[in-house]
Amino acid sequence: MVQMGNRLLIIGATGFIGRFVTESSLATGHTTYVLVRSGTVSPSKVKTIRALQDKGAIILHGSLNDRPFMERILRDVQIDVVISAVGGSSILEQLALVDAIKAVGTVKRFLPSEFGHDVDRADPVEPGLTMYNEKRRVRRYVEAAGIPYTHICCNSIAAWPYHDNTHPADVLPPLDRFHIYGDGSIKAYFVAGTDIGKFTMKAIDDSRTLNKRVHFRPSCNFLNINELASLWEKKLGKTLPRVTVTEDDLITAAEENCIPQSIVASFTHDIFIKGCQVNFSLDGPSDIEVSSLYPDIPFRTVDECFNDYIGELQEQPAEEMNAPNSMVEMLAITATCG
Repeated sequence: MVQMGNRLLIIGATGFIGRFVTESSLATGHTTYVLVRSGTVSPSKVKTIRALQDKGAIILHGSLNDRPFMERILRDVQIDVVISAVGGSSILEQLALVDAIKAVGTVKRFLPSEFGHDVDRADPVEPGLTMYNEKRRVRRYVEAAGIPYTHICCNSIAAWPYHDNTHPADVLPPLDRFHIYGDGSIKAYFVAGTDIGKFTMKAIDDSRTLNKRVHFRPSCNFLNINELASLWEKKLGKTLPRVTVTEDDLITAAEENCIPQSIVASFTHDIFIKGCQVNFSLDGPSDIEVSSLYPDIPFRTVDECFNDYIGELQEQPAEEMNAPNSMVEMLAITATCG
């Protein structure tokens, strides 16, 4: 069992989910190393790196798919737990990392880049399927390597979902109209980013999660789009029009192969039309639900998250609040993408 205060290496810490995980690692007292790719870094990532450093993160520069480098880091720094939150083109780079972990032989737990759906159960259309096939390949590679692992299946981010996503950071729920997928009756599980980080840290310290898929299914946040819309209307104090986005609309958006929007459209279809989060039971020997592990630790509710958004709106100038909010029309379910 991993003890508090051991050494963690986090890859992808500047991403949306990665930052929550890294901040939680630092808050729980782990010595936290962050791998940053060598070369030019965007201004926003520089800001994130500095913020993490200010909280105590130790920055390492190098490449994830450089196996000799990764072996040296794992061995010399004596890393106990490796957490990957990479996405997109970096997913298959984790194969070299798995080889490095196996060669060193001292890492007590590896958490590959999941942080979304159970990719063995979900079945999105293309282009999202390609990403899931890559994650499945990493899963099989980890299992074949015989290294200790935990898969975090945390489902959706607690925010308003829109299928034309570019990035979920700082996105408010809608001010002018709702997009409702299908009839809006398919439910999903929504988890605050801080809770993803918090329960991930609990999982790496728990022998019960070893070689398991840990599912986040908070009953307090089990909602459909219509219920999300009604909750947000109560917060706003007004009713907004609802626009139906049909299954064909989502399929068409996916087929346009415009990245990343088409990928997220394919995931939106899988969640809110096909019900990929709810169409299977957790009765397998490798499945465990996080609430059953920690029944006394509450999840942050979507209601509380929406309160945060109301606070952000109140800080905006009046003309911005009354203007059409095109930035709102983006999907904040990166947990399903990352």
